[in-house]
Formats: sequence, structure tokens, C-alpha cells
Amino acid sequence: MLADKINSDYIQAMKDRDKVRSGALNFLKSQLKYAMIDKRADKLDDSDVLTVIKKQIKQREDSIEQFKNGGRGDLVDKETSELNVLKSYLPQMMSENDVKAIIESVIKETQATSVKDMGKVMKEVLAKAQGKADNKMVSELVKQFLTSVG
Repeated sequence: MLADKINSDYIQAMKDRDKVRSGALNFLKSQLKYAMIDKRADKLDDSDVLTVIKKQIKQREDSIEQFKNGGRGDLVDKETSELNVLKSYLPQMMSENDVKAIIESVIKETQATSVKDMGKVMKEVLAKAQGKADNKMVSELVKQFLTSVG
């Protein structure tokens, strides 16, 4: 279980006195507890844990952008370090070529013909990618394929 790995990594980071890693993992653990409360569950499955991690990554990326605009290099460094810790728990991402192959097959299966079909194509592609593809990249590629088809 991914949650168990995060817990043991947090304990190890505390033993190693790694402030960045332990801080990031401590915050992640609290967000996982909130997710458990929201779902009224005793444990989260790996897909729920990945959803929480991706949400945290998105928040860090937004913060980094804001801090860069505000000229706060110290906070940019801190957020970037925490971002790298969080990204280490994501599964290996698919290459762009793999995603393109999935998109092509889904377009054939769904018989999508224009950008109007983007929603149903996105849903199928993301289901087949199983969280191993960046949603933003998938969205851009689907849009490219559908505009060239239509």
C-alpha cells in the first residue's frame, strides 16, 4: 500500500532529521487523513492516495508560480524541494508516444469526429492511462487529434 510506504518514509525522514522530506510527508499524511474522513473509510486505496498526491503537486506548482512572480526565491526553493518529494510517489509516467497511441485507439473506438467529442475521448483515455499520464498533456494531445480529424 502506498499509504504505508509514505508512513514508513516519514518515520525514516524523522530519524534522518530530513526537515524538507519529513515536512512534506507530514503535510501529505494530514491530507490523507482528511481524505479518509471525507470518504468515511478506515484506509485509502492507492488510487485515492494518488489523487491526494496529485492535488498536492498541483498546489505546489501553483505556489511556485506565485512565489516566482513575487520574487520569493527562498520559498520557490522550499516548494520545489517538497514538490520533488511528492513526485517521487507517482507511478512512472507514460511517454508522449504511448499516450498518442491510446488517443488514436480511443478515437477509433468512440468514432469521435470533432472537438465536440473531446469529453468522451478524454474520459476513455484517462481511464486507460490509469493515472500514468499528465492530464494537461492528454488534453492538449486530444485537442490536436480531434482538430486534425474534424
